[in-house]
Amino acid sequence: MLIELRIRDYAVIDDLTLEVGPGLSALSGETGAGKSIIVGALSLLLGERASSDVVRAGADRALVEAVFDVSMHDGVLARITELGIETEDGLLILRREVAAAGRNRAWINGSPTTAGIVGELGKALVELHGQHEHQTLLRQETQRSILDAFAGAEAAAAAVAQAFDSLSRVEKRLGDLQARRREIASRVDFLRFQLDELAGADLGPDEDVLLEEESRRLEHSEELLGEATRIHTTLYAGEGALTERLSEVERALARLKAWDASLEAPYEALNEAYHALAQVGRDLGDYAESVSHDPGRLTEIRERLDLLHTLMRKYGPSLTEVLESRERLAGELDELEGGEWDEGQLTAEVERQRGHLTEVAARLTALRKEGAHELESAAEVLLPDLGLPGATFQVALETLPEIRGHGDENVEFLVSVNAGFAPTPLARVASGGELSRVMLALKAILARVDQVPTLVFDEIDAGIGGQVASLVAQKLKDVAHYHQVFVVTHLPQIACRAGTHLFVKKSDESGLAATSINALTGEVRVQEIARMLGGDADSKRSRDHARELLEAG
Repeated sequence: MLIELRIRDYAVIDDLTLEVGPGLSALSGETGAGKSIIVGALSLLLGERASSDVVRAGADRALVEAVFDVSMHDGVLARITELGIETEDGLLILRREVAAAGRNRAWINGSPTTAGIVGELGKALVELHGQHEHQTLLRQETQRSILDAFAGAEAAAAAVAQAFDSLSRVEKRLGDLQARRREIASRVDFLRFQLDELAGADLGPDEDVLLEEESRRLEHSEELLGEATRIHTTLYAGEGALTERLSEVERALARLKAWDASLEAPYEALNEAYHALAQVGRDLGDYAESVSHDPGRLTEIRERLDLLHTLMRKYGPSLTEVLESRERLAGELDELEGGEWDEGQLTAEVERQRGHLTEVAARLTALRKEGAHELESAAEVLLPDLGLPGATFQVALETLPEIRGHGDENVEFLVSVNAGFAPTPLARVASGGELSRVMLALKAILARVDQVPTLVFDEIDAGIGGQVASLVAQKLKDVAHYHQVFVVTHLPQIACRAGTHLFVKKSDESGLAATSINALTGEVRVQEIARMLGGDADSKRSRDHARELLEAG
């Protein structure tokens, strides 16, 4: 519910604070006083584009701020929480500033935000009738929601939305899989080729290192054989070999240590050296016998190393990574080949969920058809009482080529305000007053189910008077039992029914027009009703008539 509206430096408004209570509030005043300007300022909080033209002459910026009690509005509270904005005592403050030059700004509860977010919340709290661009009932999705609420079909609509969402997710998975069918087939063939290549290579751990070592031995086999033989001969096997000469030295030193025990250590060292050199000589002899010169084997190793290096360039810089790639490719192949089985299951699941969607959509359609008939009947009973005697109202249900998230049909409200003319969509109703009265008829019917807490009617009394005006006033009061209703009016019949009567006045201050607003009570309100009646506001007859209307209201 709207608690307070503050407007500053907007058009002819200097600084105005409007406090609104529950029920029906009427706003009256002389033509040109600024009543519609107040409505226009409020529209900024409903997403209206801001123009610097609205900034009051001499001011830097215009401000529009509204305080709402949203403690009972779960949807708005959930959205505020989602935005990360805190509320205190269930109050929501929406604010927009329009700069004469520079950047416009917006806030929610003091936190900077965008005009779009402010408009989103504003439209959930206030519905403005009288200017086409802010009438949420002109939108087909709103009309559909209203019909569902009126027909008691909200649960059925939610079931359709859920079924459609579930079907869409499965269809997407199936579509993605089918779209990738050629890609998968090509990928599978490529993976098989790669795995066959790796399997055919029959790789072993560290094989490249071992083959490199063997390759070096074979490449230098002649040098290895010649040098090993020469060392073997020099150390051990040749005439005058080093070990033979050391043996003679060892025997001489053995005789000397028999005479001098201090030579025991040198003798032992020489003995160890002799045996070490002898062992080296024997080992080199054995090595020389093992060295083979095999050009065929060398060619084979080089070819194998070329293959390993090719595989390492393709699958990893090292042989270890090549082996890891083999395992990874095998796993990917298993996964892709298993997709054929997944496709069959997904196809069956799509058919199952499509059948379920068809079933729940049919239930929703049946409820909508029944509700549409009842809504048409109720609207056509009310419209003549609201000054539209030739009006007709229809709820068009257009079957869609396929079921969507909102059901199997589009919903659109059609109306004709003149006898003999075919009903057309609400948005094509030419007169703002006629459109507002159509909206009022719907609001009177839908008051119990409509979720928007505050309704603002501008131009609703255009072209009506007398008994019709009284009927419009009564409908406004009826709707005000379920909503906060704010009406801009020239009709005393409507103003008298309001629980709160606000008077808008324009005056000149220092040569600059300024609009003010005051709540009317007592004799001041009587005088304003008398003025609205069209007579002499100061005459006893006009005042008595005004009192009668107020007492009847």
